[in-house]
Amino acid sequence: YKSFMIKNLRHTGIVVNNLDKCLSFYLNLGFYEISREIETGSYIENLVGLKDVKLECAKLALEENITLELLKYHSHPYINKDFPRLSNRVGCSHIALTVSNILECFNLVTQNGGGAINKIQTSPDGKVKVVYCYDPEGNIIEVVEELN
Repeated sequence: YKSFMIKNLRHTGIVVNNLDKCLSFYLNLGFYEISREIETGSYIENLVGLKDVKLECAKLALEENITLELLKYHSHPYINKDFPRLSNRVGCSHIALTVSNILECFNLVTQNGGGAINKIQTSPDGKVKVVYCYDPEGNIIEVVEELN
């Protein structure tokens, strides 16, 4: 038992290069936009550890209070060299979404600029169908449909 006691997972942040394209992608999957703002100044510089930073953040959510932040570093762009990102890459691996219909979600992903890393599979225990997909910038999304 730790005295600071984690209460919940607050959000997941994903750095993107094309904020408008990625925002549209996640909105089309069913997220809704909470806010969008540009941050500059000493607070954000100290928080992220970058000098003269200009960061744009779009906050998204689902009805289940799952929050996603899409972060665009206008002042410090980073070009991703592996596309889609490799699943064994050190750092944040993926976000996982539970859906009611995996095939419909998979089709939405591909229709909105994403793609598939593999085919839809059923887990060995038969409890879920699952597929690894990626968003327009190669960030991995695990899509899961729970089976009866």
